[in-house]
Amino acid sequence: MKKLSFILAIVFSITACNAKNKPKDEIIMEQGKTEIAIFGAGCFWCVEAVFENLKGVYKVESGYTGGKVKNPTYKEVCSGMTGHAEVARITYNPEEVSYEMLLSVFFKTHDPTTLNYQGNDHGTQYRSSIFYTSDKQKYTAERIIKELNKEQAYPKPIVTEVSPLEIFYKAEDYHQDYFENNPNQSYCQYVIQPKVEKFKKVFKDYLKK
Repeated sequence: MKKLSFILAIVFSITACNAKNKPKDEIIMEQGKTEIAIFGAGCFWCVEAVFENLKGVYKVESGYTGGKVKNPTYKEVCSGMTGHAEVARITYNPEEVSYEMLLSVFFKTHDPTTLNYQGNDHGTQYRSSIFYTSDKQKYTAERIIKELNKEQAYPKPIVTEVSPLEIFYKAEDYHQDYFENNPNQSYCQYVIQPKVEKFKKVFKDYLKK
């Protein structure tokens, strides 16, 4: 009995030590306190780069969803024939950042009135889209879109797709953290960098330290 108590004491000690050394976001994710949001707003490199800077967001992954082809490749999605949209899967803590705030960033960092394109990126894979994971997310997204249209926040009606999430396919490894890993690439310098800088100015009080 003493031996068992001794073993348990060691296990608890190791667990406590590991928890103490782990980053806060990892602990929160392990405790199941996070939720998922899925947004498409043009090239997923841009969406990922923006949301990675938002306080309360613990993980952002580029990927594909909304199509009919299983396990699509980037080349296949770019053909426009799979039906998938380029999206970012955002893992966040709702106690730190609300879904409404995520939507606010989403709507202020792309043009939700352009059908199937953002800037020079054309095709259905670049469509403005929200893939909800709960009825609450669906209601919130539809309500905010209705309010934005009512207030004529944009010169044209919002065309953002609001659909249930079915399967999220994580994009190839070289797409993950693309802006961070390729800061000198021309697309990063001329498209992503200005978007991130604009985001940081508008949401300066909600950035990660």
